[in-house]
Order: sequence, then C-alpha cells, then structure tokens
Amino acid sequence: MNKSKKRLYFIDAMRAWAILMMLQGHFIDGLLDPVFRDDSNIFYAVWKYFRGITAPVFFTVSGFIFTFLLIKNPIKGYNNPRVKKGIIRGLQLIGFGYLLRLNLLGLLFGEIYEAFYLIDVLHCIGLSLLGIITIYLLSCKQKSYVFPIILGGIATGLFILEPLYADASFGFLPKALANYFTKNNGSVFTIIPWFGYTAFGGLIAVLFNAYREKNKFYSITIPASLVLGLALIFFSSDVFMWLSNVTGIYLFEAIQNNNYLFIRFGDVLVLFAIFMTLRKLLTNKTIITLGQSTLSIYIIHFIILYGSFTGVGLYRFLSHSLPPFIAILGAILFILACTSLALQYEKQKNIYKEKVNTIFISSLKKMEPNILFTIKQLRSFTFKLLRKLGLVKN
Repeated sequence: MNKSKKRLYFIDAMRAWAILMMLQGHFIDGLLDPVFRDDSNIFYAVWKYFRGITAPVFFTVSGFIFTFLLIKNPIKGYNNPRVKKGIIRGLQLIGFGYLLRLNLLGLLFGEIYEAFYLIDVLHCIGLSLLGIITIYLLSCKQKSYVFPIILGGIATGLFILEPLYADASFGFLPKALANYFTKNNGSVFTIIPWFGYTAFGGLIAVLFNAYREKNKFYSITIPASLVLGLALIFFSSDVFMWLSNVTGIYLFEAIQNNNYLFIRFGDVLVLFAIFMTLRKLLTNKTIITLGQSTLSIYIIHFIILYGSFTGVGLYRFLSHSLPPFIAILGAILFILACTSLALQYEKQKNIYKEKVNTIFISSLKKMEPNILFTIKQLRSFTFKLLRKLGLVKN
C-alpha cells in the first residue's frame, strides 16, 4: 500500500477545522460587544456551543497524531526516533507558549509581567506529549495492551475526579508551577483535566494502528464512534446521576452538575465519525497543509490578536467593542490573513531557517573572542574560589 493511502488525511482535515474554529472563536469572543452576547439568541447559542468543541478536538487530535506516529515505528523504547522528536517538540511547544507571553518592553526595563507565567494551549499540549512519551517508555516492555489501558485509565480518572481538584489553588506550589494545575491565577488551560483529551486521542490512535487495515474497519468504526459520541452527549449525565443515587457517592452527582468533559468528548467522537465518513473528499492539498501548519497559524494569530512581544494587537484597541456584522466580517478577514501568512511562511520555512542559522553562526563567530575570554575568566575565578575553600590543591 502506497504512502498516500496509508496517510490519514481526515485527521489533518480535523486539525485544519479546529485551527480555523479557534481563529474565529478567539476573534469574535475577544472583540464582540457584550451587549450582543445573548444565550437566548439561537445564532449566538449555536456559535458558543461549537466554539466549546474546538479545544477538545485540538487536544484529542494532537494526542492521536503524535501517538500514531510514535507506535507506528517498529523500533521500541527510547531508541524509537519519535521519542527524541517528541521530547524536542514538547519542549519547543512549551517554549513557544512562554515566548508568546513575553513583553519585550517590560523586558527592557528588567521586568517580567505576571502574564508570562500563565499557561495556555501550547504549554499543555507540549507537556501532554511529554506525558505520553513517559507512559510509552514505562510500558514499552510490557504487553501491547498496557500502553492503551494506562492512557484510557488516566484520561477517565482525570475526567471523573475533576470536581475534586477543579477549585484547588495548589498554593503549596510556586505560582509559575501551580499555573499548570489551577486557573485561579488566570491560566486559560491547565494540564489537568486537559491531558485527558490528549490521552484519549492516544488511545484512539492505538486502536487505529492495530485495526485500520482490517476489512470493514471504517464501516464498524464510524457508527461505533457516532453512537458512543451521542451517548456521551445525551445520556452520560443521567448515568452519573443514577450512579450517585445507587451508590450514594456525591462525586457522581458533582460530575452530573458540570458534565462538560464527557459531553465534549462525545462531541469529539461525533466529529471523528463525520470526518471519517468524508475522508475520501478531504484530500485537498490546501486543507492538508493548513492541518500541518497549526503551530505557525497559532503563533501568527497570537501576535496579531493579542500583541505578543509588543502588547500592541487588535485586542488592545477593539476589545469587546464590535457589533455582530463587523465582528463576523473581521473574523473572516482575520482567518484569511493568518492562514495566508502561515502558508507563505511554510513555503519559505527552510529559507528563513537557513538565514536565521547563518545570522546566528555569524554572530557567534564575531563574539567568539569575548566568549573565550569570559570562559577563561570564569574558570580562573572558580579555581581561586575552590582553593580558598580548600576544595582543591594549588
């Protein structure tokens, strides 16, 4: 079977859909005048519901793609090249997450603002990839079913136990670290419970990797995904209320009172069913490229909308001020601008990287004498200090 048939194009299409939904969602949510935010308005209510699907889809698909590529490689354990790539990618995403919240003006005055330490999508996805790698390395020498069982168990546990930690402040941790676990300080996303969606994505990837070459795979998987998704959307709350009544455990009632995690995962499964059904139509090169360029699109949108590095973005001047028609028109233009810039960057990415590397290497060569002098001075100082402390002999 050739490469084009092996590639799961519908996954790239799902990721493209999610990033476009994120663009319009962030634009409209940030700039629409509050007077028009009326839940009784059918159009606003539908938009709000679908906006809530975006992040669960993005996290789940990210976990799916990474895990699928990880386990598809026949080399097991740390020698699997996807492990090293995944570690680099995870750290890269966390680094970009912090970089986008850096204000250069404040940095010039020696100040790092509190917003720099807040956690967002990139931090959580980066840390989630590192989490999946850790689980993979710990289970790679076990039976093949151990890895997916751990993924599914952790995801389910994070969702079920969410009422127990949702309001925890994690005040015993330094604030920069606590921000990964609590929204009390202003973080938009936290690793718990959002790692759950990434882990569920990994679980789905394991099933795909094991069975997708089987006969009638899609004819079974599509209705199964649709039925399970609809069941989670419409019946999971009733099931948790029934469990609460039968067992007397309040935790199940607490889940039912705010059952967004399981319902949103149901939405994700329904979308999986839809995109799998349309998989033969979702091979357009632009759609696939958009799905593979989500990091570039995210960075560009963050700079334009929120003013990364400078603090000067659309949000600063138009925050919660636009009427619906202007907000919708602006969102369309915003999507076109971000995707066009990202696609243009992807075409020239290797050239840009080469230029940056050339500048970096050239700068290092110019600074080499100063660097060597500094190293010698530090070494001399260190030995003098160690002699005074009596830790080394003359």
